[in-house]
Amino acid sequence: METFQTVKKPVLSPPAIAFPIVWTILFTLLGISLYLIWNSEGENKQKALIIFALQLVFNFIWSPVFFIFKSYLAAFIILMILLVLIVMMISEFKKLNKTAEYLNIPYLLWVTFAGYLNFSIYLLNK
Repeated sequence: METFQTVKKPVLSPPAIAFPIVWTILFTLLGISLYLIWNSEGENKQKALIIFALQLVFNFIWSPVFFIFKSYLAAFIILMILLVLIVMMISEFKKLNKTAEYLNIPYLLWVTFAGYLNFSIYLLNK
């Protein structure tokens, strides 16, 4: 988070304390939705679980690229791939369990907002 404290940030940047709170809530919702899909029945279950795993990989890759390597453009590209994977995941979850679908809407919204923050930081700190 030291990186986040030292870069020029856009106007709508939340305080640093918001990030661990939001991510704790989002990962809890992700865990619940994963449980619901894992225990669901349907021909799309395996595809949904693979997309879930892929989006999780991109989610985890983003942090070191942004915070350690300070490669803000590469991090933004990773975030855009993550957004596509989240939309795909929600679409597959919808086929199996509506609750699991809805539990991921806040995640989609937050990552979209993170995209704004990431791209703005890239532009402000070139």
